[in-house]
Amino acid sequence: MKFYSFQILIEKEPEDEGYFAYTPNVPGCFSNGKTIEEAKRNIRQAIEQHLASMLAHAQPVPQDDRLVHVEELTVAVPE
Repeated sequence: MKFYSFQILIEKEPEDEGYFAYTPNVPGCFSNGKTIEEAKRNIRQAIEQHLASMLAHAQPVPQDDRLVHVEELTVAVPE
């Protein structure tokens, strides 16, 4: 078994209670969920299915070796 790493982004849905999840490395691969944890589970499954299809069609799996750390940063700006 080979392991791949992906950065995922989870955003609050603008028009309902859920969350939207995607990975910028795999265009067209996205999912959602009512909670952040559900969105994380669902995007994992979506990525696994997407990669299985890519590998079955002999397509390369995209990997972003440049991105090594992502975090949220809060800054203060005088008003």
